[in-house]
Amino acid sequence: MNTAHNEFLADFATMSGFGATPGGGVDRQAGTAADHATRAWFSQWLARHGYAESVDGAGNQFGTLDLVAGAPYVLVGSHLDSQPLAGRYDGAYGVLAAAHAGARVAAEARAGKLHPTCNLAVVNWFNEEGSRFAPSMMGSSVFTGKLPLGDALATADPAGITVAEALADGHATPQANAPVLADVACYAEIHIEQGRNLEETGTQVGIVDRTWAASKYRVTVDGAQSHTGATRMEDRRDALYGAALVIAAARELAAEFEPGQLHTSVSELYVLPNSPVTVARQVLMNLDLRSPDESVLGLAMERLGKRIVDAEADSRTEIRLDLTHNWGVVSYQSKGAELARSSAASLGYSHRDVMTVAGHDSTNMKDVVPTVMLFVPSVEGISHNEAEYTLDDDALRGVDLLTDVTRRLVRGELQGD
Repeated sequence: MNTAHNEFLADFATMSGFGATPGGGVDRQAGTAADHATRAWFSQWLARHGYAESVDGAGNQFGTLDLVAGAPYVLVGSHLDSQPLAGRYDGAYGVLAAAHAGARVAAEARAGKLHPTCNLAVVNWFNEEGSRFAPSMMGSSVFTGKLPLGDALATADPAGITVAEALADGHATPQANAPVLADVACYAEIHIEQGRNLEETGTQVGIVDRTWAASKYRVTVDGAQSHTGATRMEDRRDALYGAALVIAAARELAAEFEPGQLHTSVSELYVLPNSPVTVARQVLMNLDLRSPDESVLGLAMERLGKRIVDAEADSRTEIRLDLTHNWGVVSYQSKGAELARSSAASLGYSHRDVMTVAGHDSTNMKDVVPTVMLFVPSVEGISHNEAEYTLDDDALRGVDLLTDVTRRLVRGELQGD
């Protein structure tokens, strides 16, 4: 193992100490003390490695390396925030890998070993996870113009603390010199797969070429508050019962399609009044459907709609679905995928094209600039869990691959795509 590899693993171990949990994971939701501590550590890391740090109004943290006067940036990164009681690798691995790759490439450029046509920037996107503040991928959504900054800053967590207030507790205030979309020539991101495809096929790296389609809804179930003991069963309008029928229907729906064609889930349940002796008057929850086939997704929603009508009748409640996120099967730029394949081949890494089921900041960036997305294997596909793990050899291989991809991007190999 070379010195650069040892340095990456040592940095990753240090970074993983922020928000560390007893089970070996991390808990550093966006804008919390643990998140801010990680950002402060990363700020110091950037300074030690020659980056100039800046933070934009949405809380996105940048480190820039200027190599060519007036040239746009090759932007590389991911996110440092986590889900509650989550793993060490999701997002954070990609930020540190980007920072190391950028530093390596910049050193080569300054030593005259490559001729850059672009500058370099690394980014830690704010609130990718969306666990404390909805929606997810918030920082990159603001950066790409998909979400107004004012709406993002006004978003409150369940305790009523806004994004603006959470950011104000951090280590840095917004700066006018932070990169904006017009400054960016292209984007690259590396991430753990969060699935089992690479591990099961014995493939060393994944080249993301498309996204799964997804539809996400905020579900509201309205019933009537009443006594859990005294109210006759036939008089009850139990919102929690109605929600349970929707939850069961969503899970059963996945079994009506071929394996791997539909993923369904319900999450983030709020029950009102949440009293031990009171029938619920309202339930709020999230419904998530994803598929690699848009027609399957459409058919699934049609079938689920019929089940919801039955759930309303059986529970004597009113159930409303409000669409919060929606995207189709969208391709990453073909030249970017081909560039990544070429890099993997030149390094002797086995590789395969994969679709991303999860959303990433790259799924926002690919809509506005040429984007490369890479995966490294996840042990047993475990993610959003303290047991999330990627082998050191796989993690280091990913850093080397991202370094070569970044090198090619800095040379301008995606310009004109």
